[in-house]
Amino acid sequence: MNIQIITIGDEILIGQVIDTNSAWMAKKLNLQGAAVSRITSVSDTSEAIQTALKDALNTADVVIMTGGLGPTKDDITKKALADFFDAKMVFHQATYDRILRLFEKWAKSPTPAHHQQCYMPENAQLLPNKMGTAPGMWFEYKDKVVVSIPGVPYEMEYLMEKEIIPKLIARFPIRPIVHRTILTAGEGESRIATRIEHIESALPPHIKLAYLPSLGRVRLRFSGTGKSKDLLEQEIEQCVKAVKNCIPDLIYGYEDDSLEMVVGKMLKQYSLSIATAESCTGGYVAHRITSVSGSSAYFKGSIIAYSNEVKTKLLNVSPKTLEESGAVSEQTVIEMVKGTQALIDTELAIAISGIGGQTGGTPEKPVGTIWIAVGNKTHIKTLRLHGGKDREKNIQYTAVYALNMIRLFLSEQFEAVSI
Repeated sequence: MNIQIITIGDEILIGQVIDTNSAWMAKKLNLQGAAVSRITSVSDTSEAIQTALKDALNTADVVIMTGGLGPTKDDITKKALADFFDAKMVFHQATYDRILRLFEKWAKSPTPAHHQQCYMPENAQLLPNKMGTAPGMWFEYKDKVVVSIPGVPYEMEYLMEKEIIPKLIARFPIRPIVHRTILTAGEGESRIATRIEHIESALPPHIKLAYLPSLGRVRLRFSGTGKSKDLLEQEIEQCVKAVKNCIPDLIYGYEDDSLEMVVGKMLKQYSLSIATAESCTGGYVAHRITSVSGSSAYFKGSIIAYSNEVKTKLLNVSPKTLEESGAVSEQTVIEMVKGTQALIDTELAIAISGIGGQTGGTPEKPVGTIWIAVGNKTHIKTLRLHGGKDREKNIQYTAVYALNMIRLFLSEQFEAVSI
């Protein structure tokens, strides 16, 4: 089943709204064995809508359109579809009756625009939308299907899950697709590719490996297609095991795992507590750790040691260290770790100090120079990062490395949590 998605709305084309609908739909459809071959965004004009639909139907089995079904004058999708199919617009009383019931429940009165909203192309099969006022529309066109649904995300999701995907599965033959994603941190995609080159080269034609890099992390996604889902899952699991054996130091989880979740699991397993001392990241690492439900079991607190005065008074960093080595130095973050453990009384601490940008750098320590230290009372490990000039990216990049340093430290100090 070949599917194309068309999103309708000037707000997408001018960057006012990000098209998250297409990503959500593509993921859900792919899990069902449907291939999304193209995603197109078009403006709120009948000509643009009809042209995009005509082009899509040249190659697609199914076209799913979102947007333009509301009660306002810029919502013209229904009329454009009626013109495309040379169909009349007819009033749908059942839809209007439902709108009346909704407005009565809300203690409000519908507007004339809501009455106008209930005119539908006569050849449309309406799909009940329990999350909003606009029903979805299903059109049979020769041997193909066109579906039009609202652009409001929670309405779109409801219609896709409850109406459209079940109908598509019943309407078209499905070819199994299996995905498995390995999550890594600490190395770039080119270095990982070199280490697992022999595995990738030996993949059969029906299994592909994709590298999906982001700040400090790379996702490795195996995707396979075939006749038997069970056989595919077995084959891809063998691929995953091969990669795990090859780069165990880089893998922190699978699928939707997060570094903070994995770190929290390890801290809970070993009954350890941790605190952070942050300068240039301004508490972002603490935020990531505490974003996990139940983090109070292992996270005690954080010191935002932005100034040297706070570093010396609260964390007992030596003035001599700051004078001789500077706030952004290995010795400073080591002393910050020690001071944090003493002040907050934790088994572990992590400290960060750096030049986030865009100003403050020197030839010796340019913008993006960041030191991280993690440790307990007997052992401390450090890392120097070389970031760029983008302040926000430096903060996010540093947080990934900081969380991964905690993971690696715990793995070295204890038997690693099975991942």
